[in-house]
This record gives sequence, structure tokens and C-alpha cells, in this order.
Amino acid sequence: MNNLEANKEIVKRFNKEVIEQCNLDSFNELIDTEFVNRTAPENANDKNGMWNTFHNILKPAFPDLKVEIYDQIAEGDKVTTRKSIFGTHQGSLMGIEPTGRQVKIDVIDIVRVKNGKYFEHWGINTLQTIINDLKNNK
Repeated sequence: MNNLEANKEIVKRFNKEVIEQCNLDSFNELIDTEFVNRTAPENANDKNGMWNTFHNILKPAFPDLKVEIYDQIAEGDKVTTRKSIFGTHQGSLMGIEPTGRQVKIDVIDIVRVKNGKYFEHWGINTLQTIINDLKNNK
């Protein structure tokens, strides 16, 4: 397996084991201690902020959360992924009580992989649109 394919596999594994399963051991194995999320606010842009997003925000709100990867493109040390995160709103989400509704969060992210680990992340997603929709259409 070449380096580009290996980097794509790391990102696939992160999506399955960390985002879907909230596996802390996998998270610690796959994320660099100096990781920076370039899209997150400065006070939450490190590895702890990344874990908090999945473990304390998304997974409790969507316990059946699944990730579907549609496309991945690797070049150099970066992997770009187009994916969706699916789940049923069964727990509180940022103060919004469960609605039982199915949600789909569309995501495009870029991950810089260094020494087999997530080192940097940039991304766009539709989570804010989902939050607004849940607030306004309970």
C-alpha cells in the first residue's frame, strides 16, 4: 500500500472507530499530541476539543451515529473526504431536547496526516443548519 492509500485508510479508520464508535484508544492512537483543528475556535482547536465534539456533543445526541464516506482524495500528506454523518436525535444537542428525527450532517474535511496520525484538520459541515432546523421545527 502506498503512502496516499495508507493516509486514506487512517482517515477511514478515524471516521469508523472514533466518530462512530467513540473509541478513546483509537482516538489516542490516531491523533497527534500537537494536533490542531484549524476550523474550530481557538479555545477548542486541540485534540481535547476534537474528542469533546464527538464524545460529549454528537454521540450523546445521536447514539446510533453512522458515517458514510462518499469520496476521498489524497495528495501529499493531506486527505480530503466528502461524507455524511447520520443519526437519530435521541439525546440533548446543545440544549435542544430529543426530537426523534433522523438527521444528516454533510461534511467536507481535509486532514493532514503526519507519521500516521491526524496532525491538522480543516472542515466545513452543515451541523449549524441541522441545529437551527431542530430548534425551529420540533
